[in-house]
Amino acid sequence: MKVLSLKQPWAELVLQNKKTIEIRKWNTKFRGDFLIHSSKIPDKIAMEKFNLKNLPNGFILGKARLVDVKNYPNKKEFNKDKKQHLATSDFGNYGFILDNIQRTKPIFAKGKLGFWEF
Repeated sequence: MKVLSLKQPWAELVLQNKKTIEIRKWNTKFRGDFLIHSSKIPDKIAMEKFNLKNLPNGFILGKARLVDVKNYPNKKEFNKDKKQHLATSDFGNYGFILDNIQRTKPIFAKGKLGFWEF
């Protein structure tokens, strides 16, 4: 099954359904179910921003369905979805729209860039 690695706290925010759009600098034609992996190294600034501590790193923690990819042509369009992605435009201009988000039993796994097979 395909897997996508996200740094903490972004993985946790997805699993809490507080983040339903994952921003990336690259597009994908992939649509469907995938596993959510928390990268080994967290985003320390975001951990403080969202007041989240002691989150698991280096584990598959859940799954979701990628239903579409939205291209944000400018900051105005990007900011319209701010409540769904919680990011800045520095993260990229492609929004992976997620649904059917579910937490699963943690499974240790080494991450990779892009979508990867587990």
